[in-house]
Amino acid sequence: MSKIDHHLFSAHEPAFEREPCPQCGAELVIRQGKHGPFLGCSAYPACDYIRSLTPSGRDIEKVLEGSACPDCGQPLAIKKGRYGLFVGCTQYPACQHIESLQESDDTQILCPACGKNHLVSRTSRYGKQFYSCEGYPQCKYVVNDKPIPMPCPQCGWGIMVEKKVRGHLSWICPQKKCGHQSEQV
Repeated sequence: MSKIDHHLFSAHEPAFEREPCPQCGAELVIRQGKHGPFLGCSAYPACDYIRSLTPSGRDIEKVLEGSACPDCGQPLAIKKGRYGLFVGCTQYPACQHIESLQESDDTQILCPACGKNHLVSRTSRYGKQFYSCEGYPQCKYVVNDKPIPMPCPQCGWGIMVEKKVRGHLSWICPQKKCGHQSEQV
């Protein structure tokens, strides 16, 4: 004897109400995509209508009290996106104002590539920290390790980076052509 109730699996009624496609009138069906399930028209490829199964506004984590959008004056909210948490306007898509949730850490080290802006600490979409020029996109200089405001003694590049090599902290020139390395004293 099995403890499984086979009547649960023999239901002929679908779990949700079938609705017609607003573009062509064909039936909407659940399809699977790389970002999860969605509703799509059964007449695809003749009709390309799709709709998300998740309700809109689900990405809002918390509405921030006392803060207003500088573009439209509506409240701001902490939202969850594909690259993590951020602050955005609650009137999206009418207002597309967004801000970073975290303050960027200014290192007060001049960018060696442009010489005008400073290097700031940023976080990649995978959570890894890197340092880039605050003048992006005009200057696209990026370094993955912590910069040290000391010129390279061999090639004269404006910074060195701090890196752990074989268990010891070393200062390394970030220029691939140079590669000068000295142990930290």
